Amino acid sequence: MAEVKKFWDVQFHKRAFPHIQQAFVLPPNMMEEMDPFLILAEDWFQKGTFPDHPHKGFQTITYVIDGRLEHIDNKGGRGILSAGDIQYMNAGSGARHAEEPVDDDIVHSLQLWLNLPAALKNSEPFYQDIHAEKVPVKQIGSATVRVFSGENGPMKPLVPFSMAEVSLPENELYLHNLEADHTAFIYMLTGCCEIGESKTRLLKGQAALLTAGTTLQLKAEKRSKALIYSGKPHGEPIVARGPFVMNTQEEIREAFQDYQSGKFGPRAK
Repeated sequence: MAEVKKFWDVQFHKRAFPHIQQAFVLPPNMMEEMDPFLILAEDWFQKGTFPDHPHKGFQTITYVIDGRLEHIDNKGGRGILSAGDIQYMNAGSGARHAEEPVDDDIVHSLQLWLNLPAALKNSEPFYQDIHAEKVPVKQIGSATVRVFSGENGPMKPLVPFSMAEVSLPENELYLHNLEADHTAFIYMLTGCCEIGESKTRLLKGQAALLTAGTTLQLKAEKRSKALIYSGKPHGEPIVARGPFVMNTQEEIREAFQDYQSGKFGPRAK
């Protein structure tokens, strides 16, 4: 049985327009401990917050909670995500894109940065938009489980990774399957749950790193919703600078040089 290893309150911060509010569910200083996860950012924003920008060496999983988010890349790709939709992006050898709300929408999103092992740092960039209606919904007892990745979920990540959203009525119990060799964490979106046999209470706005185990037990004290993420650690050095995540300082310098010399291509517009 997996238990709570440590938990924390997510700190939300007001920002200047157009970036309304921001929080790090997984802050950057936990990268080594959370391998293969780098950060998980929660944002409320309007147009002008995330215009054209580059990435290299990792993957992003963007979950739109509310609003309409338009994605544009510099190779002609374009798509609109609505509430409940997800985009998986492999930045790999270098991607350049923009993520902007449609019209005057305020977008509320969660974006996970998922590291790539050294062997895949220079893989070909690609995007996968997953609309809510394509996400399998499982009714497991009283729990409603949306499976984004893992267990036949539609996401096709390059590394072992699972993501599920669990909705649980008051006083109900749910058992979630995990891989024993994965790093796993949980983020409470609403409500309050007791986690594991230790019955550690997690409230809305709290996140927890879990111990190794093949089963995670959740019992809802009241109507609750949680996201559960897990991924296999790489056990490699992590060097992160701005939008690039590599294994050495020299690789970071090369990434900046490549971007500045135009090797990432033209602006996304």
